[in-house]
Amino acid sequence: QLVESGGGLVQPGGSLRLSCAASGRAFSTDAKGWFRQAPGKEREFVAAINWSGGLTYTADSVKGRFTISRDNAKNTVYLQMNSLKPEDTAVYYCAAARGSTDQVMKGEVNAWGQGTRVTVSS
Repeated sequence: QLVESGGGLVQPGGSLRLSCAASGRAFSTDAKGWFRQAPGKEREFVAAINWSGGLTYTADSVKGRFTISRDNAKNTVYLQMNSLKPEDTAVYYCAAARGSTDQVMKGEVNAWGQGTRVTVSS
């Protein structure tokens, strides 16, 4: 099970940190990632990280503003979001794949969280 937290309302230019806690089975060796879905749009890839945390990818739309990281001792993955823009408004989903970051980036995941809503507005 993946459970996200940390969403909320933030002003443009602000920051939020999303967390995704895993439980129920050993997710520590899974690649993990974040996706988002804005109203009326398809779900899109945001960021991915490999099992050790040494390899990360971020979408061009958030590069330089969002950072993905993980703490395997806590079975948790994070998404630090800085310089938020109104177009970042979406429901953010955590995902896990029993494989590489490539699988995550393709959406070929084995588990999804329930999502946490992020609203960027003044």
